[in-house]
Amino acid sequence: MLNAVKREIPEAVLAGRPVYQGKYARDGQRLHKAAPTITQAIKPKATKLYASLKAACEACGAHDGMTFSFHTEYRNGDKVAALAAKVLIEDLGLKDITVAATSLGDAQANFAQYIENGQITGVQTSGVRGVIGEAISAGKLKTPAVIRSHGGRPRAIAAGEVHIDIAFLAAASSDEFGNASGINGKNNCGSLGFAIDDAHYADHVIVVTDTLADFPNEPAAINAVDVDAVCVIDQVGDASKIATKEARMTQDPRELMMAQDVAKVIAASPDFKDGFSFQTGVGGPSLAVNRFLEQAMTARQIKMSFALGGTSKAICDLQDKGLVKYILDTQDFDQGAIAHFASEPRHLECSLDQYANPGNKGAFVNNLDFVVLSALEVDVDFNVNVVTGSDGVLRGAPGGHPDTAAGAKCCIIVTPLTRGRMPTVCDSVVTVTTPGDAVDVLVTDYGIAVNPARPDIIAQLDAAGIKHVTIEALRDKAYALVGAPDPLQWEDRVVAVVEGRDGSVVDVVRQVKPFTF
Repeated sequence: MLNAVKREIPEAVLAGRPVYQGKYARDGQRLHKAAPTITQAIKPKATKLYASLKAACEACGAHDGMTFSFHTEYRNGDKVAALAAKVLIEDLGLKDITVAATSLGDAQANFAQYIENGQITGVQTSGVRGVIGEAISAGKLKTPAVIRSHGGRPRAIAAGEVHIDIAFLAAASSDEFGNASGINGKNNCGSLGFAIDDAHYADHVIVVTDTLADFPNEPAAINAVDVDAVCVIDQVGDASKIATKEARMTQDPRELMMAQDVAKVIAASPDFKDGFSFQTGVGGPSLAVNRFLEQAMTARQIKMSFALGGTSKAICDLQDKGLVKYILDTQDFDQGAIAHFASEPRHLECSLDQYANPGNKGAFVNNLDFVVLSALEVDVDFNVNVVTGSDGVLRGAPGGHPDTAAGAKCCIIVTPLTRGRMPTVCDSVVTVTTPGDAVDVLVTDYGIAVNPARPDIIAQLDAAGIKHVTIEALRDKAYALVGAPDPLQWEDRVVAVVEGRDGSVVDVVRQVKPFTF
């Protein structure tokens, strides 16, 4: 066969490979994704800029039955996902859409109507809140939602269990070729750890920004080699809405008391030594642990090797005081953390794959000594629920909860014994998010309980003179205070599947029967 430089290439040598057809014939193809062979020359664009998101979607082959993804580093301030869904469904008239999101919440409220209309028929996410959760819980979604952890999501994407047609990735800044970042813009979000894996694995990637930077926009979380199109809009997100009330430092005396008890539990461990590693969750008591941990570290004259996961100003302050060597950051919870990420070279960005994918060869969570996490419910088997409310409605997110619990040497859950008139410690949680065999200690405002599977921790607390009780005693106290909850009534229909980080099914969420008087 004659190629473009007029050389005869024997068929036996080709062995199914195409002959050379000119220097532009295969430019821009995602060869690691087995892109189809191009049979005619295509001159690459001098820019990837598109005048509108609709035009970019059309160029990227948006179609019925497609799956689109986005990240939620802007949390409640995100403006890109809602816009992308509107363009696909209302402007292009597409149907049978699946959403593959790092999380879903109030910023994507228009999705609820698309679900009810039958235009969005599938949801795969690491969390769901607000009207979207209510719509799914009411059985409005055509197929059961799939809820994965932050580590389970990149595992499923890399394994091909989730196939993303177009990823819409909000960026604080980008150049016209798609080198994109969560900083250097008008609305910074900090780390883009949630977006990195989508950028690499999606068939097409559209970077959406409100700040067009000169080439090259470095350092870039999203590399131009993965980007097909760039769109500039007025505002990608409202950074002031990144911090939620759950992610703010508490001043509540009860929560501070629990945080102090968590620090005591950590300090009693032989792993609390120079070079230990640590992660805290989002809840008020979890974040408050940092201030008491600082006191213990200073007293012992020890430093933390790395702090992992979602990052708040509290952990940044510890680094600035010389108590933390590195911060490995998947997302930023507040403005202080965002500014710190932009200025501190030891505050590093990490993808969800690096963070917690159990299918890779070096997930960072596996190097954790301690993780402190919140809970909506904990049962007597130490199973934790962070997904459904006491009414059975989807209201939360596993995030990295199951990943860090499984990976860390010591997983500590901190939660008040009751919330309002509902017990937090109970016989059986509504939905198992993190299995109890990964949970080691429960700290409440009425006492500490240790998983009987960890006699070593029990011995450590005894040696330190730290009182603890059985988890059954905490349940009994909770029931004495507010009463045992009435069992929920369920329909047969499954509205969501909770996957373990390895892809196994941990639990299902069923449609709740309507309450009748």
